[in-house]
Amino acid sequence: MLHTIERRQFLRGNFRAQPVSVLPPWSGQRAGFFDLCTRCGACVDACPNGILVAGDGGYPEVNFRRGECNFCGDCLRACQPRALSTRAVTPWHLIPVVHDTCLAWQGIDCRRCSEMCAAGALRISLGATGTALPVIDAASCTGCGACVAPCPVTAIRLCEVS
Repeated sequence: MLHTIERRQFLRGNFRAQPVSVLPPWSGQRAGFFDLCTRCGACVDACPNGILVAGDGGYPEVNFRRGECNFCGDCLRACQPRALSTRAVTPWHLIPVVHDTCLAWQGIDCRRCSEMCAAGALRISLGATGTALPVIDAASCTGCGACVAPCPVTAIRLCEVS
């Protein structure tokens, strides 16, 4: 079944697969969030890090290229229709995915992502060829996105885990 955003893209004639946007923390299930969100922008205005932006159709989404989430809860408190709610047990279930454009996979020593990861979930480990490669510890990852913006080749994206 297509998510609401994917369905809108299809109806607009955009048949290319688009990455599904990352919803704000505490948004819970996508369908429930879209049913409750009025697109008022209060959560976007409340975000002290400026990572929440008005996305497709005016729905808020996270832009980790602008920074990381510190889980302050300002967006949660600002949401009057309660589309963001503590009914979602954790803020979200995100994990970084490192693409093959990563400098480490090109044989270039880069450790920016691991240096920015306060949780220690993204670390650099020597691969079989002796090249330092990024390794993700999913159990330690908070999904804050601190690893995304510092990447000089935009090789990291956060994706929802089910």
